Formats: sequence, structure tokens, C-alpha cells
Amino acid sequence: MAGKRLTMRKTREMLRLRWVLGRTVRETARALGLSTGVIDKATQRARTAGLSWEAVEQLDDAELEERLYGRPHAPSTGRAEPDPAWMHQELKKVGVTLELLHLEYLQAHPSGYKYTAFCERYRRWCKARSVILRQEHRAGEKLFIDFSGKKPHYVDADGARVEQELFVAVLGASSYTVADIAATQEVKHFLECNRHALEDIGGVPAAIVPDCLKSAVVKVDPYEPGIQTTFAEFGRHYGTAIVPARPYKPRDKAKVEAGVLVAQRWILARLRHDTFRSAHELRVAIRALCSELNDRPRKHLGGVTRRELYERLDRPALRPLPATPFEASLWRNVRPNTDYHVEIDKHYYSAPYTLAHHGLEARVTARTVELFYAGKRIALHAYNAEPYAHSTDPSHRPANHKAWVEADPGELIAWGCGIGPHTETLVRRILDRSPFPEQSWRSARGLRRISESYPTERVEEACRRALLFGATSYKPVQRMLQHELDLRPLADESPQGLPIGHEQIRGPEYFN
Repeated sequence: MAGKRLTMRKTREMLRLRWVLGRTVRETARALGLSTGVIDKATQRARTAGLSWEAVEQLDDAELEERLYGRPHAPSTGRAEPDPAWMHQELKKVGVTLELLHLEYLQAHPSGYKYTAFCERYRRWCKARSVILRQEHRAGEKLFIDFSGKKPHYVDADGARVEQELFVAVLGASSYTVADIAATQEVKHFLECNRHALEDIGGVPAAIVPDCLKSAVVKVDPYEPGIQTTFAEFGRHYGTAIVPARPYKPRDKAKVEAGVLVAQRWILARLRHDTFRSAHELRVAIRALCSELNDRPRKHLGGVTRRELYERLDRPALRPLPATPFEASLWRNVRPNTDYHVEIDKHYYSAPYTLAHHGLEARVTARTVELFYAGKRIALHAYNAEPYAHSTDPSHRPANHKAWVEADPGELIAWGCGIGPHTETLVRRILDRSPFPEQSWRSARGLRRISESYPTERVEEACRRALLFGATSYKPVQRMLQHELDLRPLADESPQGLPIGHEQIRGPEYFN
């Protein structure tokens, strides 16, 4: 017992009994259950180190141990010890391996450690420095999601191999795993996989933790990442938070990293000899194997399965799904042209004319097109796939455009009737002359516009004379009024005696 080394707790208590309470060596030994030799040796060591009780109270355990016993040293083997810190830096260089470093070490120290012992010392050094924060996953808190780097495939009708993305989602508390396939990692396919995952687990977790793929994160930042607009909308619809893992920090999503590895080994490896003829067949097979995975006993947990843990932990804590599933939408930055319309999928949708040339956001779904300005919705249209056509809300037009477009033929006829019977007849003839209503309306509106500058009687007389030679345009009336031909007396009312006023005849005034 004389050479026994006391723990720092017993050393402190021993020194307190000896120096503060004045107990004898024998009394102290009896109180601590130690031999008198151990107490005597430890007391002498403390005096030799120049310690007092006040000094002991100021030291922590490591400092006290160093003062009493000095720094601990590894047993000497007579061999040169490798420098793990230097090795760690060297391994960061291109092409440098532990085998190469061991060869260089033996060149400097021929009697040094063999390769296994050399590597073991480096790995022990790394373990002491690679401590990690153990994540405690609460029930229903997080759903970790990611795409696998290895892809399943099916063979289409032409015999071509069609690869699919493997999507994996893992609940934090139970490790309950769901898997799905997608044609690509694009936003619309990514959101479909997320929707299917929530439907498969039968609820909504408090947070979804994705990797920093572009379909989820548009601005990679360890503190304030920019969430993709549609994915953020997905989170709001389901009432969950989107919390991306930090870039280059796979331990933030260790659950799904392990889940992807398990899916590759348990699902993809087992399907490697099977041939599937469609994405549906492949999806059914993957879901069946995923169900087997969740029912597989986990040895390190005493045989309990992922499904049992899910039913016990996660399922009761998940929030219910909303009444309607999320309808995937795409957001685009658009800018109305001079005609206050924006182009989406080769179709044109109107916005308020006051926002022409302003930057807008368009939310496009399979059924609707919404336009937003400064976060406020300013237009709603039904989605129209007809190319190069227009969807226009009449309220978006300025007053003069509205008057032009919304003119009613009946209104024009009523106006002509108010001027006189000849004007009404000419208006009807103009409206009936062309198979294109817009072309006819323009001419009739032209007649109404020029009539605003002349007395009603003159307009009616000009229309009467224009009808005599079969006019179907407002141009003859305009020329007669401009040159006061309607005021000249007519000797003969027959068409032969009337001055020619057809719009195709220029007349002498054209050359003046």
C-alpha cells in the first residue's frame, strides 16, 4: 500500500483532515479506509511540493495531480514516437497516404514502429480530437431527407436504361425510413417526394432537414440559408419548419446519411438482379423492401424494430396532415411589356397596366397563374396552355383601352340613330362589310369621332350623300365634311350627278 496513488478527491480529503482538522495519520487512515503508510507518503509528497491547504483549494484536480506526481508519461519503448499532428497536416496534401508517411518514418528511424502500430497511434490521436456533439432526437421533431448518390433504374419499351433518383427520408427518434423514386432532383419532383414521405409517415414533423441541394436551398449559408421559394411555401402549407443542414457538415444529418447507406445496402443491392419495365414497378418494389426494413429487428436495441419505435414515439407526436395536399407551384420573375402582359409557357397573362415594366413574381400551378408585386397578389388567371394566345382581365386595361375594346355594335347603331336615319344606315353598312368585327368597329368609331367636330345636320347630310354611291367607310363622309362638299347644292340627286366621294378616288384636293 505504500506505493499506492490516491485519487485527487481522496487526496483533498486527506489533506483537509491532516492540515485543517489536525487529525493524526492513524485517524486519517481509519477515516479514509487506507493504510497509514499511504497517508504518510501522500502527506510528505504534498509538503515536498510546497503546498498548503489554501493552495490546494485554488488548484483543480489536473493541476493538483501535476504538482504532486508530475505529468504522466507513457511507458518508454525505446522507439521514436511518430508525430501525429505533423502526419495530420501532411495527409491533407495530394497523394500523401499513411503508408508513404510510414516509409519516410522508417527511413529516419529504422528501428521504429511497424505499420500497424504506427497507424494505431495516429488513429488514437485523431479520436481524441474528433469529439462530436451527440444529437438527442425528440419524438416527432425532425424528418431528415436526402437523395442517394446511387440510382436505381428500369428498362423502357425500347430497351433503354432509365435511371431514377432514390429519395430517402428518416424520422429522427425512431429511424423509421421511407423511400421513393423521382425522375430528377428538380423542384417539382423533389416536392412530390416530400409530399409522399409525409403521407407515408401519416403526419407532419416539427422540422424537415434537407441537404443543401438546389431544389431546397438557393443560398448556401451556415447561419441564414436561403430556402427555395416553392419549398418554403411547402413548409408553410404543412405547418413545418425547413431547417437545412449546414454546408459540409454531414453530421448535422447523420440520421439520413446512415439511412441512405442502409437503403443502398438493403434495397438497391437486393434489386441489382431484377429488371423492371416501368417506374411504377420499380417504386412498388422499393416500397416493399422499405417496409421489410422497418420491420427488421435491430440487435443493438434489443430486437425492437423501427416500426415499433415509430408507433411508440414518433407517430403520436406528429401533427396531422392538412385537409388538402400541397399543389406544387413554380415561381418565376417576370416583367410586363408595354401591352401590360407577361409571357408564361408561351401564353400571355395581363397585369394592371400601371405595373408595365415593373418586376413581378409569378406563381404557376397546373390550374392557376398568380402575379405578385411587393408580396401582394395583383392578378389571378386560369392557367391556359394555348400558345401565343392572351388571357386578359378587363379591369387591368386603362380607360381608353377599355372603351376601345368594350365598344358594343348596338351602342354604335344607337348613336347613328340619334344623328339621323342616313347615319344609322351607314353605320349598319359599315358594321356588315367585313367578316372581322374589330376592323368594322374601327371604321364605325372613326365616323363617330369625326362627327364630334361638326354639326349633326352636316353629318347626316354627308352620310346621305355617301350612301348614294355605296360608301362602306367613314372616309367619304370625312372628306365631304373637310371640304364642305355637303354644303354645295346638288342639281341632280342621281349617282351620276353627284361628286365622286368613294374612298378609293383621291380627287383633285389630293394633289394640292
